[in-house]
Amino acid sequence: MCFRIGIDLGGTKTESLLLNPEGLPMLRSRQQTPRDRGYQAILDRVCAMIDEAARHVPPHGACTVGVGIPGSIDAATGLVHNANTTCLIGKPLQQDLEKRLGRAVGIENDANCFTLAECRQGAGRGYGRVFGVIMGTGCGGGIYCSGGIITGLNGIAGEWGHCSIDPDGAPCYCGNKGCIETKISGGGVEKIFYERFARALSMRDIVQGYRDSDPACALVFAGFLDDFGRALGGLISMLDPDAVILGGGLSHIDELYSLGVEKVRRYAFHRGIRTPLLRNELGDSAGVFGAAWIGL
Repeated sequence: MCFRIGIDLGGTKTESLLLNPEGLPMLRSRQQTPRDRGYQAILDRVCAMIDEAARHVPPHGACTVGVGIPGSIDAATGLVHNANTTCLIGKPLQQDLEKRLGRAVGIENDANCFTLAECRQGAGRGYGRVFGVIMGTGCGGGIYCSGGIITGLNGIAGEWGHCSIDPDGAPCYCGNKGCIETKISGGGVEKIFYERFARALSMRDIVQGYRDSDPACALVFAGFLDDFGRALGGLISMLDPDAVILGGGLSHIDELYSLGVEKVRRYAFHRGIRTPLLRNELGDSAGVFGAAWIGL
């Protein structure tokens, strides 16, 4: 009889979940991620949320803990790398958590957690090979195949957000230019808008402005859709998945499932692609369910 604690450590929010042995939620909590206060504050927040969930596990109940992070653990060093919450980079997060908590902790990339959850009990059920996309504060992806997540030799399988599609594009925190994340994440589109028009608008306002026929918003949003099609069309040409599932805050943009699909078809190698582009079913809590399932 095993209980499962999952933590989804995101760029803006951190969510905790406790699943009972039947896989049903017993406790859920969501708090702001203190990324502006640095690594130690994030470590303290995650430990406190795990401790709170653990207090609801019966005294003789076994319990696992898993954490999804916006990056990954370098297998050679044990340090976080490729994290868009940059204060995590180079830190021994897994070791620090295990030392503080006195127990084993599983850690996996947040896009992998999202993909695993959607394939087990969401939009990806019944598909053999799925690419899961997160488009939100950052941009990432995960590959599900034959019942599990593919991580790869270097632990970076699915890191779609850091493929450079514009060598003359904006610098990315990873050191390259024109990464997909700089083009189609919420922050990336907002930055593009500001640099072109010297006005600060949120992604939500840019989308609404496009719908209201604002010329500046329409121009930037059209570029966003084109970059989305180029990025995802290339991915489909390479991986040829049975389905693609969109997650993250930007997955709620309805135009991705109509105009966006047209752009994907424009850039995919096969002009008659049948790959379904699916809206996630578990919402922004998919990641925390996946984190619970990868726990140690």
